[in-house]
Amino acid sequence: CFFFFVEDQILLSDSASSLAVQTFLRMCGLPVQVSCCANAEYMSPSGKVPFIHVGNQVVSELGPIVQYIKAKLYIQWCDDYTATEISRPRYSSPYSWPLNHILAYQKQWEVRRKMNAIGWSGKSLEQVYEDVSQCCQALSQRLGTQPYFFNKQPTELDALVFGHLFTILTTQLTNDELAEKVKSYTNLLSFCHRIEQTYFKEHDRESQSGSSRHSKGSLP
Repeated sequence: CFFFFVEDQILLSDSASSLAVQTFLRMCGLPVQVSCCANAEYMSPSGKVPFIHVGNQVVSELGPIVQYIKAKLYIQWCDDYTATEISRPRYSSPYSWPLNHILAYQKQWEVRRKMNAIGWSGKSLEQVYEDVSQCCQALSQRLGTQPYFFNKQPTELDALVFGHLFTILTTQLTNDELAEKVKSYTNLLSFCHRIEQTYFKEHDRESQSGSSRHSKGSLP
């Protein structure tokens, strides 16, 4: 069983991690039952989503793509406009007043403290976008003309990259700058289309059974 936040609550970074894990499980041909929980963050042993429940074991997280995680956290919580318009309302949506405001500002304070600890608090938004662009360039060069990063067979890396890139491409933010950085690399776009078609569109057509699934956007 695979757990993550409910759709209207989940943030960009959590959505990317959730999609990455689900993609990897599908690549492995494993049956997955997805559950949306408002308190998923507090059910996880590490305090982070997504997490999976297999038998008697609960395992959380799949190693992140560090640069993307930093950039997305910065944009969500350190850019005041995005935090006000999107991040705080989404994060606080399951809770009533005044807890919704308290928890949202507490989350923002925690993230900003982490950004300060890793030396990102002094970055400008333009510098963060440049970091994302450099990361995309490195990924694009590594992928080249191959269908996957290690040629013909998808691996954990493909699941991780897809989860983060696809979420950036399909999540509405206060501007499209982050998505545009990804769109400038045609092989990364093709890579996302390939995995979406292979591991989501085909699976969805095969199983219209009403089981709860991760709700994601769709590439144009």
